[in-house]
Amino acid sequence: MCNMGELPEGKLLLSVRDCVPILGVSRNLIYAACHRGELPTLRIGRRLLIPRRALEKLLSEAKPLNLTQACK
Repeated sequence: MCNMGELPEGKLLLSVRDCVPILGVSRNLIYAACHRGELPTLRIGRRLLIPRRALEKLLSEAKPLNLTQACK
């Protein structure tokens, strides 16, 4: 496992369990996002794996919410 926000070194594919501390959400929420197509996945046997590059791209493209404008 890794600390919050850190991707494990040397892994090309991450398990759902690996993504929990990185994304800071529950395993169930990650599985739901995978099934909705929000996270790209590979299925190898019964394992659901998330490509490291896809997760890096998703995190780099994330835009923070500007909640101050919504309150006006």
